[in-house]
Formats: sequence, structure tokens, C-alpha cells
Amino acid sequence: MSDFPATPLLDTVTSPADLRDLKPDQLRQLADELRAETISAVGTTGGHLGSGLGVVELTTAIHYVFDTPRDTLVWDVGHQCYPHKILTGRRDRIRTLRQGGGLSGFTKRSESEYDPFGAAHSSTSISAALGFATANKIAGKPGKAIAVIGDGSMSAGMAYEAMNNAQAAGNRLVVILNDNDMSIAPPVGGLSAYLSRIVSSRGFLGLREQLKRLARKLPRPFAEAARKTDEFARGMTMGGTLFEELGFYYVGPIDGHNLEHLIPVLENVRDAEEGPILVHVVTKKGKGYAPAEAAADKYHGVQKFDVISGIQTKAPPGPPQYQNVFGAQLVKEAATDPRICAITAAMPSGTGLDPFAKAYPDRFFDVGIAEQHGVTFAAGLAAQGMRPFCAIYSTFLQRAYDQVVHDVAIQNLPVRFAIDRAGLVGADGATHAGSFDITYLATLPNFVVMAAADEAELVHMTHTAAQHDSGPIAVRYPRGNGTGVALPETPMLLEIGKGRMVREGKTVAILSLGTRLEEALKAADVLEAKGLSTSVADLRFAKPLDEALIRRLLVTHEVAVTIEEGAVGGLGAHVLTLASDEGLTDGGLKIRTLRLPDTFQDQDKPEVQYAQAGLDSDAIVDTVLKALRHNRAPLSDIASA
Repeated sequence: MSDFPATPLLDTVTSPADLRDLKPDQLRQLADELRAETISAVGTTGGHLGSGLGVVELTTAIHYVFDTPRDTLVWDVGHQCYPHKILTGRRDRIRTLRQGGGLSGFTKRSESEYDPFGAAHSSTSISAALGFATANKIAGKPGKAIAVIGDGSMSAGMAYEAMNNAQAAGNRLVVILNDNDMSIAPPVGGLSAYLSRIVSSRGFLGLREQLKRLARKLPRPFAEAARKTDEFARGMTMGGTLFEELGFYYVGPIDGHNLEHLIPVLENVRDAEEGPILVHVVTKKGKGYAPAEAAADKYHGVQKFDVISGIQTKAPPGPPQYQNVFGAQLVKEAATDPRICAITAAMPSGTGLDPFAKAYPDRFFDVGIAEQHGVTFAAGLAAQGMRPFCAIYSTFLQRAYDQVVHDVAIQNLPVRFAIDRAGLVGADGATHAGSFDITYLATLPNFVVMAAADEAELVHMTHTAAQHDSGPIAVRYPRGNGTGVALPETPMLLEIGKGRMVREGKTVAILSLGTRLEEALKAADVLEAKGLSTSVADLRFAKPLDEALIRRLLVTHEVAVTIEEGAVGGLGAHVLTLASDEGLTDGGLKIRTLRLPDTFQDQDKPEVQYAQAGLDSDAIVDTVLKALRHNRAPLSDIASA
């Protein structure tokens, strides 16, 4: 546990209203204390650190200048919102971040009035803020909307779609571009800050508006020349031509850690009649904490750590993570097949593709936060004879569903989808859970959908996907470590649509898809101890189903239970459809389907989430016993269990 830092000034701030009562010369101390509190809190709980430290001064300045929550503040993507939570009445709970019943690691509408819009997927802030700003404009309400978007999130087309439409909001919309990778900004300093303050001032904007009105009365060639002269002059001194072309008045770049620069510019922007306005702020990830500044990638998301040394608490050695098993096998496949290439959407490390990128840089593509483009890019590669693997988290693949349908499935192109973080994801909660991919992919004609029961199966499925050229194919696997099984030296080529029997019995059949197989086997042991002979099948494929295997199990057992780590509409629904179409339940068979509940589950420890969802061995046993009680009378051995 980290010691609580001394924060005498921050202790007096329980809301942004308290913050606005401070004097400007007190804000530096407040920001320093806010940074120390953020470091201490994340050291206690783990979570996202570097991005939050980079916006401490910006967070302080926004809440000081704007009248939040009347002025709505929308964060993108939400990783950086911890200092915001501390300043908006949640400091007393900040050490419950990402824990069961605690604060979310992202902004969340149900958590606070200062979180007007939930954000955990990137590039949504400008669209949402535009909605708030336009609604206020229509209703005649005074509030402004401020979107804070990182330069990484600006790689997604949605941000530009929103900006292209932003003039409808007028001066009610302010976009703050948080440039924390120095990927856009030229060097910033006193001159840049001075120019930003001048061009955002009411006097300059008023003069500019008068000149614009004058220009409208001039002949068109002169008016157009005046407009271009204004844009060119400011573009030469400050940059921002792209944003000007999209209809924004550009201000910046500004040092995002210098409150003396930030405050007057934001005050000018707040009071401006010109709009919409984009303020370009340059920050540094991990600012103020040396370990995070030195290794921004390692301190983006952290485990619990010692504040003094920066050393993170390491989990005890265990089986390899699924993402790394996939990445290692893909490198092996690419060594013998020059057609294999890998695509990721800003997650090379998270998807285990870093080794592939180093080994085959010409065949590795990080498209940025642009899943739609990534999927259609893969479709183009496949159409030209390559064997592309699209490695995308399940929750992010949702963003490209139209492309999956239209550009891949309808054209039956052999794009390989490596679906990481499939299923529940613990501390990341509902926004990052991979709950729906079985349902949204297994409904598509031409698709093959596999689910790995363990890391050895993932090796086989990666190899199988590499060899599959007759249409799109997907393999889903969870977050975290494998089960500890030995990895095969030589992968198997799986027969498409064929499962495997893991255990043979006579009374109860458990049909498992994916990583619930281990719990299915535990349940089988309990049921066998109660005198119920139990079969366990690893179906491997949600589509196409192993109909022969399923048919045999359904007609030879009294109770059949399907289990999957996915939402309704997946494996269970497909098995029920098969049974209904073929009348397999006419003899009195009881079929039960275990799946994720029809809710968005909050963050918690994985074992707690599985128990809540009814996807552990206890739930399987309970489901079987209840079904048999309805099917048999009497069952004294079960009734007494």
C-alpha cells in the first residue's frame, strides 16, 4: 500500500466550485498535490497512470475556467480521467478504482454528474460534445461543451467526421487536442503561448469579425483573398491549417503543463463568440513521475506499484498469456509462408504482435485506431492473394462490423480474425468485455468461428486459420494467462466444424465452447460423485457446428448443457435451433444454455464475474440438478445432494 501524500490545498477542494474559489497563484500547488494523489492512488489499485499524469494541469485549468458541470466536459478515451475524478467529488473513493463496487477506470454517467458521457472506446468525444453543444444551442441554454481528445484518438475517422459537422454548434463547442506524443506539434514556448493568447483574445476575434463583415461587402475575389490571407498568416505562425479547413478556429500549440499559459487562453476561448474552436495543447505522458516519463509504454497501464521506486507488483510466474501464444505461433507460420501478414489497430503489444513486427516489418501494419479501415484493408490484401490476420480486441472489432459483413463476409474473402480479450475482462469492466463476437460473427454466412479452450488449442487454431483459404475465419481467446497445458511442438490442422470428446458418459452431456472447458470438467467430477455419468465435449467451433457430434449427444443423454463465454444468440442458440429443426427434444431431452447474462457486468475479479454470470462449475452442477429434478421423480440421491 502506498502512503497518502501531504495535500493541504487539495484537501480543501471537494468540487470544481471549490477549485474556482482559489487564487490563480495557488493552482500550481494544487496541480502538484493532484499529481501526487493520482500517483498514490494508482500505486494502490493499479490502472492507467501515464496519460492521467499528463493532463493534471489541463484538468485543473479546465475546471477552473469553465463552469462544470453546466459546461459539459467529455474525455476521450477516458484513461486520463483519474485527476478529473479526484477533483469532482470522488476522491474519497479513488482507491477503489477498477475494483468490484468501486469507481470505474473510465468516465461513467451513472457515477457522477461531472461525467456527462461515458467513454472507454476512443475517438467519440467530438461527436458527443457536438451533440451536447448543439442541444444547448437549440434550447437556448448557456452551457458549452468541451471535448478533450488525444492525438492517438485523432487517428480514427470518426473524429474527422464529427469535426466536419461541427460548425452546427458554433461557439458552444471547444475541442482540446491533447498532443502527448509530440507527433503533431512543433516546439512550443513563450512565443507560441503569446501568439495563442493574442489570437484567442476577444479584441483580436472582434477585429477579425469586423474584417470578415467588411470582406463580405467587397467583390468576391477580394473577399476570398482576405480569407486566405488570414488563414495563411495564422497557419504560417501557428500551424493548424487542417483544422481551419474543417471549420475550426485553431489556437496553439500551448504548453499543457504551464498554467500561466493555459488559463488565459482557455478564458479567451470560453468567452469567444467565434467558434467552434480547437485548442492544441502539448503534454507529456507520465509528467512529474520519473519512472513514467522514462517508460511511457510500461506506465500506460500498471499493476500496483511502489511509489518511491516505481517497481510494479508482478504476478507470480505462470502459464504464458494467450496473446503471446498467438503472436509466437503467427511468427512461426509467417516463417514458412510469405503471404501471411498481420494487422492491428494501435495494439501491437496488447495483441502479442510485437515479435511479428520485429521479425517481418514489411508484413506488419499498425493502422492506428481505425478498425474499420483495418478490416477493409485486410479484405483488399486477401483479395490480392495474401493471408492477412486481423488481430483486434473483441470489443473493438464491434466498431468494424459493417466492414466485416460487407467487405469480408459477403465477398467470402479469407481474412483471418484473431479476436483477443474475448469474454469477460475483469477490472476493465463492461466497456471492454468481449461479450458479443460469437453472436455477431456466427450469424454471418461463410464465416468459420473457433474458440480456444486452452493455449494448446490456440496454437492449433492459429495454424488452421493460416491454412484456411475458402472464406473468413475467426479464432477467439480470452484475456490473461493460459491454463498451463504443454504447447505442441507441431500444430495440428483441425478439421473445420469438428469438435472433440474430452470425457464420455451416459446421463449428462456438457457441450463447451472455449475456455469454460476447465469448469465443465470440474462440474463433471462433481456430477460423477453424485452418480451421474457425464460426457464433456469441446465443440471447438461455434460455426459450423459439429452437427453429428451434437446430434449423438442429444439423443443419448437425459440432460444437455451448453456453456460459452458469450451473450445470448451464440452457441446455445445455434444448438437449440438444430435440436428444434430436427425434433431432437421430442423424446424428453432437457437442454439448458449457459451464457453471459443479458446485462452489462461491472468490473470485478474474474472469478467473481464468472460466478455472477453463472459460468462456473457450481452453476453447471446446479443447472443439471434442477433440470433432472424436473425430468425425474423421485431422485433421492440428487434431492439429498
